Amino acid sequence: MTQIDFMGKRKAAYIISILLTVIALGALAVKGLSLGLDFTGGTQVEVSYAQAPSLDEVRDELGEAGFGNYSVQTFGADTDVLVRLQQTFDEGIGEQVLGALRAQGEQVRLVRAEYVGAQVGDQLRDQSGLGMLIALGVVALYVAFRFQYKFALGALISLGHDVVILLGFFALFGLDFDLTVLAAVLAVIGYSLNDTIIVYDRIRENIRRSQSSDLIRIFNDAINQTLSRTLSTSGTTLLVLLALFFLGGDMIHNFSLALIVGVVLGTFSSIYVAAAMLLLVKLEREDLIPAKRENAADDGMP
Repeated sequence: MTQIDFMGKRKAAYIISILLTVIALGALAVKGLSLGLDFTGGTQVEVSYAQAPSLDEVRDELGEAGFGNYSVQTFGADTDVLVRLQQTFDEGIGEQVLGALRAQGEQVRLVRAEYVGAQVGDQLRDQSGLGMLIALGVVALYVAFRFQYKFALGALISLGHDVVILLGFFALFGLDFDLTVLAAVLAVIGYSLNDTIIVYDRIRENIRRSQSSDLIRIFNDAINQTLSRTLSTSGTTLLVLLALFFLGGDMIHNFSLALIVGVVLGTFSSIYVAAAMLLLVKLEREDLIPAKRENAADDGMP
């Protein structure tokens, strides 16, 4: 079994976590999330080609024409393409898109151009936020019941750490935040929590089996014992996500990127946020193993 002194490096990890969190919060406050068409709505333009086009070339042509924040996908037949633009609808937008696509001599005609509303409205966003808070509350209750309330505090801080930094990453680099990225954020929460629970379970088990009060050594042993499982799970997951990132196409590019960043954050936080937080909140053996009363054998005597 490997013997890495993870807890000995926890102060450096604290600095990294705090720095990343401050940068993320700053990016969210100053730049904000670049909400995609799913959240904002915009204009929808349907065009038909004489021959099936390359969607990547269509995207390049729109980008060269100065259009920003758009999505391109086939619509029905391979020759029908649907372009969604994050801008207000006007009568000439269809012709502008058509002109950009005809710039390379393509035979393409305009089918329709119309306004399309957001797939996620204000009410749904509010309900999603409330649902997230309820889910975190249930997680806290579950961890507190299964372990101890100090574990629940560490798990919640770990999850918040991952979500804030992931959202800040998208805000900092101006990446589109759409429904696929939202799904990735929810998946990251589940992944991070699962990794945290495994580490917590081994910590609790080692504390109960050991007679030592050296929690730093116990934590290091627990993390090293679960390290091979963590690395194999994270490694195989990252291999799949990297394949999706490079080969999956533009539609799931940000989805796979969010999961890649989230898996790395979840692995880091399960060790240096969730586990190390137990030392900050001063977890003790007595929190898991109640001290025996003195003279317990005399309790039944008159």
